[in-house]
Amino acid sequence: MEALTRGYGLIEGPVWDRERGLLFSDVLGGGVFCLDKVGRVSTVFEHRRGIGGMALHSAGGLVVSGRNISFKPFDGGDTVLLLDRDVEAGNVGYNDLTTDSAGRIYAGSLGSSPVFEDGRAPTSGDLYLIDLDGSARVVARDVQLTNGLGFSPDGATLYHSDSRRQTVFSYAVSGDGSLGEKVPFATFDRGVPDGLVVAEDGSVWVALAGGQAVAVLNIDGSERTRITIPDPMCTSVCFGGDDGRDLYIVSGSEGSNGDHNGAVYLYRSDVAGVPVAVAQVSLTARTK
Repeated sequence: MEALTRGYGLIEGPVWDRERGLLFSDVLGGGVFCLDKVGRVSTVFEHRRGIGGMALHSAGGLVVSGRNISFKPFDGGDTVLLLDRDVEAGNVGYNDLTTDSAGRIYAGSLGSSPVFEDGRAPTSGDLYLIDLDGSARVVARDVQLTNGLGFSPDGATLYHSDSRRQTVFSYAVSGDGSLGEKVPFATFDRGVPDGLVVAEDGSVWVALAGGQAVAVLNIDGSERTRITIPDPMCTSVCFGGDDGRDLYIVSGSEGSNGDHNGAVYLYRSDVAGVPVAVAQVSLTARTK
């Protein structure tokens, strides 16, 4: 276990970019950063706080969550709104997101902010699908605190962390992106399921916030092993590297000494991760 960089409030949304390296956000401090392949850190986007999930887009930029789902181009062009929030309807923003093999986006909404005080009692959110034409629809409801999302190697199953329920659920995926019944996959007593990724052997790797570890789950939901890190607030995970076997584990400051102790760790895995497709959704036809 190697710490590659430290000094952030709450790291989330790690994404591997073959060209740039590891991209990640700081939810509390704001901004998106890049840790390149020789260990240098640079700022990609400044200021925006609350980014809990990110995905590469084929147009050359990132899809980011937060108060809405937006596309931010790497070249500094205008931000494009893909899916807005609706506070009056109980949607205050979005957390983690992922893409399927077709490039559609799945993003979970928040009924209240888990990190910023907004005066709202904790309420459930929904899981949205942004289709290739830019249209959006709800594909799952009653998610108490949406977090990590990831697909099985064949794309037939979507895994989804509901942190407040301390459970990772699974859904059968239809050809049009619709989801079947929500089925409990794994429930945790120690640590809260946060970000997750899936490996090529079908195992599901789940960051356990407050649990100081990543739980590696077999395809039946049983626990294979745990990978511990020095920080209590283990928030998310991402496979990367030239062979897909570098596991990046990110953390937040909660439970540590100080407000800027979030770090990026590197763990060398014996199995590669399932590559996450770039988003292909339209940047001209969108839902507001």
